[in-house]
Amino acid sequence: REDGAALLFVDRHFVHEGSFHGFSQMKGRGRKIAEPSLTFGVADHYVPTHDRDKPIANPEIAEMVRKLEQNTADNGVTLFGLRDPRQGIVHVVGPEQGLTLPGLLIVCGDSHTSTHGALGAYAFGIGASEVAHVLMTQTIWQRRPKTMRITVDGHVAPGVAAKDIALAIIAHIGAGGATGCAVEYAGSAIRALSVEGRLTLCNMSIEAGARCGMIAPDDATFAYLKGRPYVPDGADFERAVEAWSTLTTDGDARFDRE
Repeated sequence: REDGAALLFVDRHFVHEGSFHGFSQMKGRGRKIAEPSLTFGVADHYVPTHDRDKPIANPEIAEMVRKLEQNTADNGVTLFGLRDPRQGIVHVVGPEQGLTLPGLLIVCGDSHTSTHGALGAYAFGIGASEVAHVLMTQTIWQRRPKTMRITVDGHVAPGVAAKDIALAIIAHIGAGGATGCAVEYAGSAIRALSVEGRLTLCNMSIEAGARCGMIAPDDATFAYLKGRPYVPDGADFERAVEAWSTLTTDGDARFDRE
């Protein structure tokens, strides 16, 4: 578009019980979900963590969960609900189930959607009107963000984890130091992190104001993904790894900030 925005196809759209506004907007326009198989519901934002076998005491939250169940059922959307053993935090369910894959564009009505960038996905949070737009069109308008690369080399001391790295970065660049940027994390200390550590790091990108955070996929990524429910298997997995292995930054790439 003339204003610099581009229309992007969304590979995965996660919705939760707080996404009912988007469904309401869609219904108000008399529309249906464009790609139900690419939308996944997870009850996780307001739900209780104890006494799952009992009714939810708070009537407002109970109604939100009921609406999520109804909206996903009416639209043929897969739901990881409270009675599903796969249910959990939406940004953990995606990686655990193999829905989060390198190179995919992933959105959810939650700022910490950047978590999925740990597996090489381009993932960011969206607002209620954008949720409705994605539901109806499986696309989203976005302006190209500024780019930032954060390189952390060396070895961490015993007891130092990914969250400590994230806090050290924020202390260095400030709570708004990455505002509006797509951040790539690089360096030997980043490569040494477990995938769970990478998820933590990318999750906390938002605390520095970043639009998203990501780490280029590598052998640790592929080992983590292999065998998960929604991941290709056999020869398809090997072909996927070949493609995913190309998703690295060019050697001569320039970032707006290093």
